[in-house]
Amino acid sequence: MAGKKVLIVYAHQEPRSFNGSLKKVAVDELGAQGCTVTVSDLYAMNFEPRATRNDITGAVSNPKFFNYGMEAYEAFKKGALTSDIIDEQKKVLEADLVIFQFPLYWFSMPAILKGWMDRVLCQGFAFDIPGFYDAGFLKNKLALLSLTTGGTAEMYMKTGVSGDYRYFLWPLQHGALHFCGFKVLAPQISFAPEMASEEERKAMVASWAQRLKTIWEEEPIDCTPPWYFGQ
Repeated sequence: MAGKKVLIVYAHQEPRSFNGSLKKVAVDELGAQGCTVTVSDLYAMNFEPRATRNDITGAVSNPKFFNYGMEAYEAFKKGALTSDIIDEQKKVLEADLVIFQFPLYWFSMPAILKGWMDRVLCQGFAFDIPGFYDAGFLKNKLALLSLTTGGTAEMYMKTGVSGDYRYFLWPLQHGALHFCGFKVLAPQISFAPEMASEEERKAMVASWAQRLKTIWEEEPIDCTPPWYFGQ
């Protein structure tokens, strides 16, 4: 879709990894469509995951008692967040679609990516009170989680040992992305690539590339508890 802008927030240490292959094929396919694709390669950037006093340039509002959320909110309004946060916020603002590419760690995302969310999606930028969920500030944008698991698809069924994969998507998609207003597209889950054959891995990468050909025609998921937990 020519003219569209995509940000890929990528969290994997090894460029030749399966996650690296998924990231690369997304860059290639979306680029071939005429999209402008930007990649934030968090490990390569040595991105700081910790939300600390260092995120605010200059004086804090209340030096006696440090409240990160409030200080980040005030700093955002004053343009006093550090440049690494501001750079990522600019990328998000420009993007029509944000793809998060990562391996599942403990039913969640790697710390470096969680830290990206903690620091970049601050109050004032991504949401306000009121101004969240359907009224979140990023409501004109799409988001998509593309992730890999260690466990097989059978393990992530309702009857499987790990429970339905939608359960672990609740805090990631609903508690973070939908809270900030994103319209969430269905996740792309590549189950157990390390256990798969070379042919199966190639098929997983090909199915991601194929999906991206029509990604702009997709409808977002229904961002309500029943989608995750059933009726």
